[in-house]
Amino acid sequence: MNAPLRVLIVEDSADDVLLMAQQLKRAGLDVVYRHIDSADEMNAALVTGDWDAVLADYSMPHFGALPALELIKQRELDLPFIIVSGSIGEDAAVAAMKAGAHDYIMKDKMMRLAPVIEREIRDAQVRHARHAAEAQIRRQLERLSALRTIDSAINASLDLRVTLDILLSQVTLQLRVDAADVLLLKPYLQTLETAAVRGFRSGSIMHSVLRLGNSYGGRVALERRTLHIPDLTTLDNPTISNWLQGEGFVTYYGVPLIAKGQVKGVLEILHRAPLESSNEWLDFLETIAGQAAIAIDNATLFENLQHSNLELALAYDTTLEGWSRALDLRDKETEGHTVRVVDMILNLARAFGIVAPELTHIRRGALLHDIGKMGIPDNILLKPGPLTSAEWEIMRRHPSYAYNLLEPIMYLRPALDIPYCHHEKWDGTGYPRGLRGEQIPFAARLFAVVDVWDALRSDRPYRAAWGQAQARAYLHAQSGTLFDPQVLAAFERMLAEDEAS
Repeated sequence: MNAPLRVLIVEDSADDVLLMAQQLKRAGLDVVYRHIDSADEMNAALVTGDWDAVLADYSMPHFGALPALELIKQRELDLPFIIVSGSIGEDAAVAAMKAGAHDYIMKDKMMRLAPVIEREIRDAQVRHARHAAEAQIRRQLERLSALRTIDSAINASLDLRVTLDILLSQVTLQLRVDAADVLLLKPYLQTLETAAVRGFRSGSIMHSVLRLGNSYGGRVALERRTLHIPDLTTLDNPTISNWLQGEGFVTYYGVPLIAKGQVKGVLEILHRAPLESSNEWLDFLETIAGQAAIAIDNATLFENLQHSNLELALAYDTTLEGWSRALDLRDKETEGHTVRVVDMILNLARAFGIVAPELTHIRRGALLHDIGKMGIPDNILLKPGPLTSAEWEIMRRHPSYAYNLLEPIMYLRPALDIPYCHHEKWDGTGYPRGLRGEQIPFAARLFAVVDVWDALRSDRPYRAAWGQAQARAYLHAQSGTLFDPQVLAAFERMLAEDEAS
Protein backbone atom coordinates (compact mmCIF):
# COMPACT_ATOMS: atom_id res chain seq x y z
CA MET A 1 0.00 0.00 0.00
CA ASN A 2 1.43 3.39 -1.06
CA ALA A 3 -0.68 5.60 1.22
CA PRO A 4 -0.55 5.17 4.99
CA LEU A 5 -3.09 2.79 6.45
CA ARG A 6 -5.40 4.88 8.65
CA VAL A 7 -6.82 2.73 11.43
CA LEU A 8 -9.22 3.69 14.20
CA ILE A 9 -8.63 1.47 17.26
CA VAL A 10 -11.45 1.16 19.82
CA GLU A 11 -9.69 -0.31 22.85
CA ASP A 12 -9.39 0.41 26.57
CA SER A 13 -5.93 -1.19 26.88
CA ALA A 14 -3.02 0.94 25.70
CA ASP A 15 -0.79 -2.18 25.64
CA ASP A 16 -3.18 -3.95 23.29
CA VAL A 17 -3.31 -0.88 21.07
CA LEU A 18 0.48 -0.84 20.86
CA LEU A 19 0.50 -4.57 20.18
CA MET A 20 -1.91 -4.21 17.24
CA ALA A 21 0.05 -1.32 15.74
CA GLN A 22 3.34 -3.22 16.04
CA GLN A 23 1.82 -6.31 14.46
CA LEU A 24 0.68 -4.32 11.45
CA LYS A 25 4.04 -2.60 11.07
CA ARG A 26 5.86 -5.95 11.23
CA ALA A 27 3.73 -6.99 8.24
CA GLY A 28 5.15 -4.05 6.31
CA LEU A 29 2.14 -1.78 6.63
CA ASP A 30 2.62 1.98 7.06
CA VAL A 31 0.13 2.53 9.87
CA VAL A 32 -1.40 5.76 11.16
CA TYR A 33 -3.79 5.05 14.02
CA ARG A 34 -5.95 6.75 16.60
CA HIS A 35 -6.81 5.22 19.94
CA ILE A 36 -10.31 5.89 21.39
CA ASP A 37 -12.35 4.27 24.14
CA SER A 38 -15.69 6.17 24.28
CA ALA A 39 -18.67 7.04 22.10
CA ASP A 40 -17.84 10.76 22.14
CA GLU A 41 -14.32 10.10 20.94
CA MET A 42 -15.71 7.75 18.27
CA ASN A 43 -18.08 10.41 16.95
CA ALA A 44 -15.33 13.02 16.89
CA ALA A 45 -12.99 10.64 15.07
CA LEU A 46 -15.60 9.80 12.42
CA VAL A 47 -16.30 13.48 11.78
CA THR A 48 -12.70 14.63 11.49
CA GLY A 49 -10.99 11.58 10.00
CA ASP A 50 -11.04 9.53 6.83
CA TRP A 51 -10.39 5.97 8.06
CA ASP A 52 -9.46 2.83 6.17
CA ALA A 53 -10.49 0.34 8.89
CA VAL A 54 -11.76 0.03 12.46
CA LEU A 55 -10.35 -2.40 15.05
CA ALA A 56 -12.58 -2.74 18.10
CA ASP A 57 -12.48 -4.68 21.37
CA TYR A 58 -15.75 -6.55 21.77
CA SER A 59 -16.37 -5.52 25.33
CA MET A 60 -15.11 -2.57 27.37
CA PRO A 61 -16.36 -1.06 30.64
CA HIS A 62 -18.19 1.88 28.95
CA PHE A 63 -18.03 1.15 25.25
CA GLY A 64 -17.41 -1.70 22.81
CA ALA A 65 -17.69 -3.15 19.31
CA LEU A 66 -21.48 -3.23 19.03
CA PRO A 67 -22.05 0.44 20.05
CA ALA A 68 -19.19 1.43 17.73
CA LEU A 69 -20.85 -0.46 14.88
CA GLU A 70 -24.10 1.38 15.56
CA LEU A 71 -22.38 4.77 15.31
CA ILE A 72 -20.89 3.78 11.95
CA LYS A 73 -24.30 2.67 10.68
CA GLN A 74 -25.86 5.97 11.73
CA ARG A 75 -23.35 7.79 9.57
CA GLU A 76 -23.90 5.33 6.68
CA LEU A 77 -20.18 4.54 6.45
CA ASP A 78 -18.79 1.43 4.83
CA LEU A 79 -15.59 0.76 6.80
CA PRO A 80 -13.91 -2.61 7.31
CA PHE A 81 -14.79 -3.41 10.93
CA ILE A 82 -12.76 -6.10 12.69
CA ILE A 83 -13.35 -7.24 16.26
CA VAL A 84 -10.21 -8.00 18.25
CA SER A 85 -11.08 -9.73 21.50
CA GLY A 86 -9.39 -11.71 24.22
CA SER A 87 -12.48 -13.77 24.88
CA ILE A 88 -15.55 -13.86 22.66
CA GLY A 89 -17.89 -16.75 22.36
CA GLU A 90 -19.05 -18.18 19.09
CA ASP A 91 -22.63 -16.94 19.56
CA ALA A 92 -21.42 -13.41 20.35
CA ALA A 93 -19.12 -13.48 17.30
CA VAL A 94 -22.00 -14.55 15.05
CA ALA A 95 -24.21 -11.79 16.49
CA ALA A 96 -21.47 -9.22 15.87
CA MET A 97 -21.06 -10.37 12.26
CA LYS A 98 -24.82 -10.04 11.75
CA ALA A 99 -24.63 -6.55 13.24
CA GLY A 100 -22.14 -5.52 10.54
CA ALA A 101 -18.67 -6.64 11.65
CA HIS A 102 -16.60 -8.07 8.82
CA ASP A 103 -14.40 -10.45 10.83
CA TYR A 104 -13.09 -11.15 14.31
CA ILE A 105 -9.65 -12.12 15.65
CA MET A 106 -8.66 -13.48 19.02
CA LYS A 107 -5.91 -11.51 20.69
CA ASP A 108 -3.81 -14.63 21.08
CA LYS A 109 -3.78 -15.02 17.26
CA MET A 110 -2.66 -11.53 16.36
CA MET A 111 -0.62 -12.88 13.43
CA ARG A 112 -3.87 -12.98 11.47
CA LEU A 113 -4.48 -9.24 11.89
CA ALA A 114 -2.52 -7.87 8.92
CA PRO A 115 -3.82 -10.41 6.34
CA VAL A 116 -7.40 -9.87 7.55
CA ILE A 117 -7.12 -6.07 7.32
CA GLU A 118 -5.58 -6.23 3.85
CA ARG A 119 -8.31 -8.58 2.66
CA GLU A 120 -11.14 -6.49 4.11
CA ILE A 121 -9.70 -3.29 2.65
CA ARG A 122 -9.54 -4.92 -0.79
CA ASP A 123 -13.13 -6.12 -0.36
CA ALA A 124 -14.16 -2.63 0.73
CA GLN A 125 -12.49 -1.14 -2.33
CA VAL A 126 -14.42 -3.57 -4.51
CA ARG A 127 -17.66 -2.65 -2.72
CA HIS A 128 -16.95 1.05 -3.07
CA ALA A 129 -16.17 0.65 -6.75
CA ARG A 130 -19.36 -1.34 -7.23
CA HIS A 131 -21.42 1.20 -5.31
CA ALA A 132 -19.84 4.02 -7.31
CA ALA A 133 -20.64 2.21 -10.54
CA GLU A 134 -24.20 1.56 -9.39
CA ALA A 135 -24.56 5.20 -8.35
CA GLN A 136 -23.25 6.33 -11.72
CA ILE A 137 -25.69 4.02 -13.52
CA ARG A 138 -28.56 5.33 -11.40
CA ARG A 139 -27.47 8.88 -12.09
CA GLN A 140 -27.26 8.19 -15.83
CA LEU A 141 -30.69 6.55 -15.82
CA GLU A 142 -32.12 9.50 -13.90
CA ARG A 143 -30.59 11.90 -16.39
CA LEU A 144 -31.83 9.86 -19.34
CA SER A 145 -35.27 9.93 -17.75
CA ALA A 146 -34.92 13.69 -17.29
CA LEU A 147 -33.98 14.12 -20.95
CA ARG A 148 -36.97 12.00 -21.95
CA THR A 149 -39.24 14.11 -19.75
CA ILE A 150 -37.95 17.26 -21.42
CA ASP A 151 -38.31 15.70 -24.89
CA SER A 152 -41.89 14.75 -24.07
CA ALA A 153 -42.59 18.30 -22.90
CA ILE A 154 -41.13 19.71 -26.12
CA ASN A 155 -43.21 17.33 -28.26
CA ALA A 156 -46.41 17.65 -26.23
CA SER A 157 -46.58 21.43 -25.85
CA LEU A 158 -45.63 24.47 -27.87
CA ASP A 159 -46.17 26.67 -24.83
CA LEU A 160 -42.58 27.69 -24.16
CA ARG A 161 -43.29 28.64 -20.55
CA VAL A 162 -44.49 25.13 -19.72
CA THR A 163 -41.53 23.49 -21.46
CA LEU A 164 -38.93 25.74 -19.83
CA ASP A 165 -40.48 25.25 -16.40
CA ILE A 166 -40.13 21.47 -16.77
CA LEU A 167 -36.61 21.89 -18.12
CA LEU A 168 -35.45 24.04 -15.19
CA SER A 169 -37.04 21.61 -12.74
CA GLN A 170 -34.91 18.82 -14.20
CA VAL A 171 -31.80 21.04 -14.31
CA THR A 172 -31.91 21.89 -10.61
CA LEU A 173 -32.82 18.32 -9.65
CA GLN A 174 -30.29 16.43 -11.76
CA LEU A 175 -27.38 18.88 -11.46
CA ARG A 176 -28.14 19.44 -7.76
CA VAL A 177 -27.95 23.22 -7.94
CA ASP A 178 -29.95 25.85 -6.10
CA ALA A 179 -31.22 27.96 -8.98
CA ALA A 180 -31.40 28.23 -12.75
CA ASP A 181 -32.91 30.53 -15.34
CA VAL A 182 -33.35 30.83 -19.09
CA LEU A 183 -32.75 34.14 -20.88
CA LEU A 184 -34.19 34.63 -24.37
CA LEU A 185 -32.32 36.65 -26.95
CA LYS A 186 -34.20 39.46 -28.65
CA PRO A 187 -31.89 39.91 -31.66
CA TYR A 188 -33.41 43.14 -32.97
CA LEU A 189 -33.13 44.79 -29.57
CA GLN A 190 -29.78 43.15 -28.71
CA THR A 191 -31.13 42.24 -25.28
CA LEU A 192 -31.74 39.16 -23.15
CA GLU A 193 -35.09 38.84 -21.38
CA THR A 194 -35.82 36.39 -18.58
CA ALA A 195 -38.23 33.68 -19.77
CA ALA A 196 -38.20 31.21 -16.85
CA VAL A 197 -36.62 30.97 -13.39
CA ARG A 198 -36.38 28.43 -10.61
CA GLY A 199 -34.87 28.60 -7.13
CA PHE A 200 -34.55 32.38 -6.78
CA ARG A 201 -35.62 34.04 -3.56
CA SER A 202 -36.72 37.23 -5.29
CA GLY A 203 -39.16 37.50 -8.18
CA SER A 204 -37.55 40.65 -9.54
CA ILE A 205 -35.34 38.66 -11.90
CA MET A 206 -38.40 37.87 -14.04
CA HIS A 207 -38.55 41.52 -15.04
CA SER A 208 -34.87 41.94 -15.89
CA VAL A 209 -33.63 42.92 -19.35
CA LEU A 210 -29.90 42.57 -20.04
CA ARG A 211 -27.86 44.16 -22.78
CA LEU A 212 -25.51 41.93 -24.73
CA GLY A 213 -22.00 42.17 -23.31
CA ASN A 214 -23.10 44.05 -20.17
CA SER A 215 -23.73 41.02 -17.96
CA TYR A 216 -22.53 37.46 -17.53
CA GLY A 217 -25.48 36.20 -19.59
CA GLY A 218 -24.78 38.89 -22.19
CA ARG A 219 -21.15 37.79 -22.40
CA VAL A 220 -22.18 34.17 -22.86
CA ALA A 221 -24.55 35.08 -25.72
CA LEU A 222 -22.10 37.46 -27.35
CA GLU A 223 -19.07 35.17 -27.12
CA ARG A 224 -21.10 31.97 -27.77
CA ARG A 225 -19.20 30.00 -25.13
CA THR A 226 -19.75 28.61 -21.64
CA LEU A 227 -18.76 30.91 -18.79
CA HIS A 228 -17.84 29.53 -15.34
CA ILE A 229 -17.25 31.74 -12.31
CA PRO A 230 -16.30 29.54 -9.31
CA ASP A 231 -16.57 32.30 -6.68
CA LEU A 232 -18.83 35.28 -7.26
CA THR A 233 -18.05 36.71 -3.83
CA THR A 234 -14.51 37.69 -4.87
CA LEU A 235 -15.65 39.91 -7.74
CA ASP A 236 -15.50 43.68 -7.43
CA ASN A 237 -18.78 44.41 -9.21
CA PRO A 238 -21.44 46.54 -7.43
CA THR A 239 -24.30 45.13 -9.50
CA ILE A 240 -23.32 41.55 -8.73
CA SER A 241 -22.69 42.39 -5.08
CA ASN A 242 -26.20 43.82 -4.68
CA TRP A 243 -27.60 40.72 -6.35
CA LEU A 244 -25.63 38.40 -4.08
CA GLN A 245 -26.83 40.16 -0.95
CA GLY A 246 -30.34 38.96 -1.65
CA GLU A 247 -29.55 35.58 -3.17
CA GLY A 248 -26.24 34.43 -1.69
CA PHE A 249 -24.97 32.76 -4.85
CA VAL A 250 -21.36 31.63 -4.99
CA THR A 251 -20.99 29.61 -8.21
CA TYR A 252 -22.14 30.64 -11.70
CA TYR A 253 -22.37 28.76 -15.00
CA GLY A 254 -23.74 30.29 -18.19
CA VAL A 255 -24.26 28.20 -21.32
CA PRO A 256 -25.26 29.61 -24.74
CA LEU A 257 -28.41 28.10 -26.25
CA ILE A 258 -27.59 27.56 -29.91
CA ALA A 259 -29.91 25.99 -32.49
CA LYS A 260 -29.19 25.86 -36.23
CA GLY A 261 -26.13 27.99 -35.69
CA GLN A 262 -28.04 30.84 -34.07
CA VAL A 263 -27.97 31.92 -30.43
CA LYS A 264 -31.46 31.63 -28.98
CA GLY A 265 -30.64 32.56 -25.40
CA VAL A 266 -28.65 31.57 -22.32
CA LEU A 267 -29.10 28.92 -19.64
CA GLU A 268 -27.70 30.10 -16.28
CA ILE A 269 -26.89 27.78 -13.36
CA LEU A 270 -26.33 29.25 -9.87
CA HIS A 271 -25.42 27.61 -6.57
CA ARG A 272 -25.10 28.99 -3.05
CA ALA A 273 -21.90 27.03 -2.33
CA PRO A 274 -18.75 25.98 -4.21
CA LEU A 275 -19.70 23.49 -6.91
CA GLU A 276 -17.59 20.53 -7.99
CA SER A 277 -18.36 19.72 -11.61
CA SER A 278 -17.13 16.59 -13.37
CA ASN A 279 -16.91 16.08 -17.12
CA GLU A 280 -20.08 14.02 -16.88
CA TRP A 281 -21.83 16.91 -15.10
CA LEU A 282 -20.69 19.38 -17.75
CA ASP A 283 -21.75 17.05 -20.57
CA PHE A 284 -25.23 16.79 -19.09
CA LEU A 285 -25.42 20.58 -18.68
CA GLU A 286 -24.55 21.05 -22.36
CA THR A 287 -27.09 18.38 -23.37
CA ILE A 288 -29.79 20.16 -21.39
CA ALA A 289 -28.76 23.44 -23.03
CA GLY A 290 -29.14 21.79 -26.43
CA GLN A 291 -32.67 20.70 -25.55
CA ALA A 292 -33.52 24.18 -24.30
CA ALA A 293 -32.31 25.62 -27.59
CA ILE A 294 -34.49 23.15 -29.52
CA ALA A 295 -37.51 24.03 -27.39
CA ILE A 296 -36.99 27.75 -27.97
CA ASP A 297 -36.44 27.23 -31.70
CA ASN A 298 -39.61 25.11 -32.00
CA ALA A 299 -41.67 27.65 -30.09
CA THR A 300 -40.27 30.49 -32.21
CA LEU A 301 -41.07 28.64 -35.43
CA PHE A 302 -44.60 27.93 -34.22
CA GLU A 303 -45.11 31.54 -33.17
CA ASN A 304 -43.87 32.76 -36.55
CA LEU A 305 -46.14 30.25 -38.27
CA GLN A 306 -49.12 31.51 -36.27
CA HIS A 307 -48.31 35.09 -37.25
CA SER A 308 -47.96 34.05 -40.89
CA ASN A 309 -51.27 32.17 -40.80
CA LEU A 310 -52.97 35.14 -39.17
CA GLU A 311 -51.55 37.50 -41.78
CA LEU A 312 -52.56 35.10 -44.55
CA ALA A 313 -56.10 34.75 -43.19
CA LEU A 314 -56.33 38.52 -42.92
CA ALA A 315 -55.09 38.85 -46.48
CA TYR A 316 -57.72 36.33 -47.63
CA ASP A 317 -60.54 38.16 -45.90
CA THR A 318 -59.31 41.55 -47.09
CA THR A 319 -59.26 40.21 -50.64
CA LEU A 320 -62.80 38.90 -50.32
CA GLU A 321 -63.99 42.22 -48.92
CA GLY A 322 -62.29 43.92 -51.85
CA TRP A 323 -64.15 41.67 -54.30
CA SER A 324 -67.40 42.47 -52.49
CA ARG A 325 -66.78 46.22 -52.67
CA ALA A 326 -65.95 45.87 -56.36
CA LEU A 327 -69.36 44.31 -56.94
CA ASP A 328 -71.04 47.09 -54.97
CA LEU A 329 -69.23 49.67 -57.09
CA ARG A 330 -70.42 47.94 -60.24
CA ASP A 331 -74.02 47.62 -59.06
CA LYS A 332 -74.92 50.88 -57.34
CA GLU A 333 -78.39 49.59 -56.53
CA THR A 334 -77.03 47.09 -54.01
CA GLU A 335 -74.29 49.26 -52.45
CA GLY A 336 -73.97 48.47 -48.73
CA HIS A 337 -76.19 45.40 -49.10
CA THR A 338 -73.34 42.91 -48.58
CA VAL A 339 -72.13 44.47 -45.34
CA ARG A 340 -75.62 44.39 -43.87
CA VAL A 341 -76.46 40.81 -44.83
CA VAL A 342 -73.11 39.56 -43.51
CA ASP A 343 -73.89 40.96 -40.06
CA MET A 344 -77.42 39.56 -40.09
CA ILE A 345 -76.55 36.06 -41.23
CA LEU A 346 -73.80 35.73 -38.62
CA ASN A 347 -76.24 36.67 -35.86
CA LEU A 348 -78.83 34.27 -37.25
CA ALA A 349 -76.25 31.46 -37.51
CA ARG A 350 -75.22 32.00 -33.89
CA ALA A 351 -78.85 31.66 -32.86
CA PHE A 352 -78.68 28.11 -34.23
CA GLY A 353 -75.51 27.39 -32.24
CA ILE A 354 -73.15 27.56 -35.21
CA VAL A 355 -69.58 28.38 -34.18
CA ALA A 356 -66.16 28.74 -35.82
CA PRO A 357 -64.88 27.53 -38.23
CA GLU A 358 -68.33 27.15 -39.85
CA LEU A 359 -69.08 30.82 -39.07
CA THR A 360 -65.98 31.78 -41.07
CA HIS A 361 -67.23 29.88 -44.12
CA ILE A 362 -70.69 31.46 -43.77
CA ARG A 363 -69.15 34.93 -43.59
CA ARG A 364 -67.06 34.32 -46.70
CA GLY A 365 -70.03 32.90 -48.55
CA ALA A 366 -72.14 35.93 -47.63
CA LEU A 367 -69.41 38.32 -48.77
CA LEU A 368 -69.26 36.51 -52.13
CA HIS A 369 -72.94 35.68 -52.54
CA ASP A 370 -73.26 37.73 -55.75
CA ILE A 371 -69.74 37.12 -57.10
CA GLY A 372 -71.29 35.32 -60.06
CA LYS A 373 -72.77 38.59 -61.27
CA MET A 374 -69.30 39.45 -62.52
CA GLY A 375 -70.22 37.25 -65.46
CA ILE A 376 -73.47 39.09 -66.20
CA PRO A 377 -73.26 41.73 -68.96
CA ASP A 378 -73.70 45.34 -67.87
CA ASN A 379 -76.69 45.87 -70.16
CA ILE A 380 -78.54 43.21 -68.14
CA LEU A 381 -77.14 43.78 -64.65
CA LEU A 382 -77.55 47.57 -64.80
CA LYS A 383 -80.79 47.68 -66.81
CA PRO A 384 -83.13 50.20 -65.12
CA GLY A 385 -86.33 48.53 -66.24
CA PRO A 386 -87.77 45.00 -66.07
CA LEU A 387 -85.78 42.18 -67.62
CA THR A 388 -87.07 40.12 -70.52
CA SER A 389 -87.42 36.35 -70.27
CA ALA A 390 -84.15 35.89 -72.16
CA GLU A 391 -82.39 38.37 -69.89
CA TRP A 392 -83.74 36.60 -66.81
CA GLU A 393 -82.37 33.35 -68.21
CA ILE A 394 -78.91 34.92 -68.31
CA MET A 395 -79.31 36.54 -64.89
CA ARG A 396 -80.20 33.21 -63.34
CA ARG A 397 -76.83 31.84 -64.41
CA HIS A 398 -74.92 33.92 -61.87
CA PRO A 399 -75.00 31.19 -59.13
CA SER A 400 -73.43 28.76 -61.59
CA TYR A 401 -70.86 31.38 -62.55
CA ALA A 402 -70.08 31.76 -58.83
CA TYR A 403 -69.59 28.00 -58.51
CA ASN A 404 -67.26 27.84 -61.51
CA LEU A 405 -65.28 30.80 -60.20
CA LEU A 406 -64.89 29.69 -56.56
CA GLU A 407 -64.78 25.88 -56.73
CA PRO A 408 -61.14 25.70 -57.93
CA ILE A 409 -60.07 27.82 -54.93
CA MET A 410 -59.46 25.25 -52.19
CA TYR A 411 -60.01 27.45 -49.15
CA LEU A 412 -63.27 28.85 -50.57
CA ARG A 413 -64.93 25.50 -51.31
CA PRO A 414 -66.54 25.31 -47.83
CA ALA A 415 -68.06 28.77 -48.53
CA LEU A 416 -69.71 27.78 -51.84
CA ASP A 417 -73.15 26.93 -50.42
CA ILE A 418 -74.35 30.53 -50.23
CA PRO A 419 -73.09 31.85 -53.63
CA TYR A 420 -74.29 28.68 -55.38
CA CYS A 421 -77.60 27.99 -53.59
CA HIS A 422 -78.99 31.22 -52.12
CA HIS A 423 -81.65 31.48 -54.87
CA GLU A 424 -82.99 27.97 -54.22
CA LYS A 425 -86.50 27.95 -52.70
CA TRP A 426 -87.99 25.75 -50.01
CA ASP A 427 -90.74 24.53 -52.40
CA GLY A 428 -88.24 23.57 -55.12
CA THR A 429 -89.03 26.37 -57.57
CA GLY A 430 -85.69 28.16 -57.17
CA TYR A 431 -82.56 28.08 -59.30
CA PRO A 432 -80.03 27.00 -60.53
CA ARG A 433 -80.79 23.34 -59.57
CA GLY A 434 -84.33 23.39 -58.23
CA LEU A 435 -83.36 21.99 -54.82
CA ARG A 436 -86.20 21.40 -52.40
CA GLY A 437 -86.51 21.55 -48.58
CA GLU A 438 -83.51 20.21 -46.71
CA GLN A 439 -81.74 19.46 -49.97
CA ILE A 440 -80.82 23.14 -49.85
CA PRO A 441 -77.66 23.66 -47.75
CA PHE A 442 -78.47 25.14 -44.35
CA ALA A 443 -76.21 28.16 -44.84
CA ALA A 444 -78.07 29.01 -48.07
CA ARG A 445 -81.44 28.70 -46.27
CA LEU A 446 -80.21 31.17 -43.65
CA PHE A 447 -78.96 33.59 -46.26
CA ALA A 448 -82.13 33.48 -48.37
CA VAL A 449 -84.09 35.01 -45.48
CA VAL A 450 -81.66 37.86 -44.68
CA ASP A 451 -81.03 38.56 -48.38
CA VAL A 452 -84.72 39.10 -49.16
CA TRP A 453 -85.25 41.04 -45.94
CA ASP A 454 -82.48 43.53 -46.74
CA ALA A 455 -83.63 43.85 -50.37
CA LEU A 456 -87.17 44.70 -49.24
CA ARG A 457 -85.92 47.21 -46.67
CA SER A 458 -83.69 49.04 -49.18
CA ASP A 459 -84.56 51.68 -51.77
CA ARG A 460 -84.54 50.63 -55.42
CA PRO A 461 -84.94 52.78 -58.55
CA TYR A 462 -88.21 51.07 -59.26
CA ARG A 463 -89.63 51.24 -55.69
CA ALA A 464 -89.07 52.74 -52.25
CA ALA A 465 -87.93 50.66 -49.26
CA TRP A 466 -90.71 48.75 -47.54
CA GLY A 467 -91.56 49.42 -43.93
CA GLN A 468 -90.67 46.85 -41.32
CA ALA A 469 -94.23 45.63 -40.78
CA GLN A 470 -94.83 45.20 -44.53
CA ALA A 471 -91.53 43.37 -45.00
CA ARG A 472 -92.20 41.09 -42.02
CA ALA A 473 -95.67 40.28 -43.34
CA TYR A 474 -94.21 39.33 -46.74
CA LEU A 475 -91.57 37.06 -45.20
CA HIS A 476 -94.15 35.41 -42.96
CA ALA A 477 -96.39 34.76 -45.97
CA GLN A 478 -93.51 33.01 -47.76
CA SER A 479 -92.80 30.54 -44.92
CA GLY A 480 -92.76 27.06 -46.40
CA THR A 481 -92.69 28.45 -49.93
CA LEU A 482 -89.56 30.56 -50.33
CA PHE A 483 -88.11 30.01 -46.86
CA ASP A 484 -87.40 27.23 -44.39
CA PRO A 485 -90.10 27.73 -41.72
CA GLN A 486 -87.69 26.95 -38.89
CA VAL A 487 -85.14 29.48 -40.14
CA LEU A 488 -87.80 32.13 -40.72
CA ALA A 489 -89.17 31.66 -37.19
CA ALA A 490 -85.71 32.17 -35.73
CA PHE A 491 -85.21 35.29 -37.86
CA GLU A 492 -88.55 36.72 -36.68
CA ARG A 493 -87.52 36.13 -33.07
CA MET A 494 -84.24 37.90 -33.75
CA LEU A 495 -86.11 40.89 -35.20
CA ALA A 496 -88.39 40.98 -32.16
CA GLU A 497 -85.43 40.94 -29.81
CA ASP A 498 -83.79 43.76 -31.78
CA GLU A 499 -86.98 45.85 -31.53
CA ALA A 500 -87.23 45.21 -27.79
CA SER A 501 -83.65 46.28 -27.21
